[in-house]
Amino acid sequence: MNKVMLIGNVGKEPDVRYYDQDQAVAQVAFATTERGYTLPNGTQVPDHTDWHNLVFYRKLAKIVEQYVHKGDKLYVEGRIRYRSYDDQKGQRRYVTDIQVENMEMLTPKGANQPNNAAPTAGAAGQESVNNTPF
Repeated sequence: MNKVMLIGNVGKEPDVRYYDQDQAVAQVAFATTERGYTLPNGTQVPDHTDWHNLVFYRKLAKIVEQYVHKGDKLYVEGRIRYRSYDDQKGQRRYVTDIQVENMEMLTPKGANQPNNAAPTAGAAGQESVNNTPF
């Protein structure tokens, strides 16, 4: 089973591109943080932040384009995908993506959104969207 569940914050505005008859793909830089703690001997362990590349397809990508902004808190579910490419110098580069299939917006309505526009809220003030990329 290939399943990823993350809660974190959007690091920059989504990058949305359109292809083939109004189909969209969105990429989002996403940060998750494990809080620091103190060991029994008094040693401080600092916070640890990991960055992820989220990829959204079709309808979910359009929702991201309209409602997701830098600083928003999200819960996402998806799959890990690996890809590689050759950069301009001809060196092989490897990228790990999270292909998002389900998303819940955890930021309160209007907190980081222009003109206080937000999707219709689901239970407990959250918006949940399910999307299968294929």
